[in-house]
Amino acid sequence: MEDLLLLHGTIVTVDTERRIIEDGALAISGGRIVEIGTAAELAPRHADKKVIDCRGKMIIPGLIDAHGHAGHTLIRSIAADTNALWMRVVTPTYYHYVTRDFWYADGLVSGLERLRAGVTTAASIITSMPRADDPIFAINHARAYTELGLREIICVGPSGLPWPHPVTRWESGKPERRNITFEEMIEGSEAVIEAVNGSGDGRISVFLTPFTIVPSVEPSNASTPDQAVNLTGGDRMQARRVRETARKWGVRIHSDAFAGQIRMAFQDKENALLGPDIHLQHCWGISHEEMDILAETGTHVTHAPPGRSTPVLEMMARGISLAITTDGVSPSRHFDMLQTARLFQSTQHILHNHDRYLLPPGKVFEMITIDAARVLGMEHEIGSLEVGKKADIAIIDMRKPHLMPNWMPIHRLIHQVLGSDVDTVIVDGKILMEGGKVLTTDVDAALDFGQREALALADRAGLHAHMHDPGWGKLQRTFTEPVQLPQAPDC
Repeated sequence: MEDLLLLHGTIVTVDTERRIIEDGALAISGGRIVEIGTAAELAPRHADKKVIDCRGKMIIPGLIDAHGHAGHTLIRSIAADTNALWMRVVTPTYYHYVTRDFWYADGLVSGLERLRAGVTTAASIITSMPRADDPIFAINHARAYTELGLREIICVGPSGLPWPHPVTRWESGKPERRNITFEEMIEGSEAVIEAVNGSGDGRISVFLTPFTIVPSVEPSNASTPDQAVNLTGGDRMQARRVRETARKWGVRIHSDAFAGQIRMAFQDKENALLGPDIHLQHCWGISHEEMDILAETGTHVTHAPPGRSTPVLEMMARGISLAITTDGVSPSRHFDMLQTARLFQSTQHILHNHDRYLLPPGKVFEMITIDAARVLGMEHEIGSLEVGKKADIAIIDMRKPHLMPNWMPIHRLIHQVLGSDVDTVIVDGKILMEGGKVLTTDVDAALDFGQREALALADRAGLHAHMHDPGWGKLQRTFTEPVQLPQAPDC
């Protein structure tokens, strides 16, 4: 860890005054920001520090993705042409065909994608529906992010129904089928917390993550009032055990929620998975009553564009903390938070509200920096460039044709900057990427490893039927041939 002085850049602080400092300077010592100001002010006072020349560059807080899925990187595009069946393809794949090496490979590849795009903190749910029966999955993913030097929140917890849940492990090289009880999922989550929470010099955290806050209703879509009526015994048991475990280990909680679930969860006044220590992803189609519950309980919300009927502006008007997320990269997305923010702004402006003044670029940028830090309970450490905070920083090369002219930096960020424009990334005061070159791992070796593990997974799961490329003249095949779903291996 070196003492650094970033010199002559345009600094977008996202501090309480939302300062933008032209020809700015930022000093780093001991992994934290120790002074911010103009180059003329700081250069004489920090002559002993290593200088990074930021002429023609923009200095911003490291970007934050508060909800994404581990495992997505190495199945990208699988079942992309059969979107309605996507979960039915990938969930059996994750529960029956992944290996421990797969998770290390996915950690390296996903971490590299995020690092190159200036994402310094990211939440990673282990599979599409959380899987916690083998702690090594999460431990290996965290190991990759630790080696890269990034900040990661590992999200593990109980799966959705049914309980016990069938899983397959491959430790011996052959499939071994098991049925995992709810309590075994809690035990597996605790093992992950014990192994990696606070590791990587404090960069790795663990959040307890049940699939949804109310498991008895539709897990991936809104439930109508006649479907979402009263909590079941299983709903109350999950909430109680998740609350007990989170208190035991002092960890935060993260989960998905959809219309009907918030109103139902609120029936359990003692253990409801609602409150300031929780952020909920999606919240599609929730009612005014449910928005009021979120505001009353101080529950945070995260949203991945384009989203299905998530009442973003109505929640924000009630003072609910809300951040933009990627929701992972499969079947056809990416970890570029700036492009994701641009999609969010355009869908809100054009598709939902027809009003370009509701979400200006500055507010949208806050939703992938300081607002995202707030929903994670980390706003005192990251999310803005302020004295005393962690030195998590992305430096963007603005000397590119699509970023000219070099003015109105917030508009440039949200309207034109791409993740590939990130030149240098610093986390905890350590340079992880400089001049576009990753310094903490062999990129080619990591990508080769990821390719091998992706192909091995496809072989185990028989996913080749989902890997054809329709191209031109073959498009009809996508819609007429039957879709073969992965089945659990015979044991």
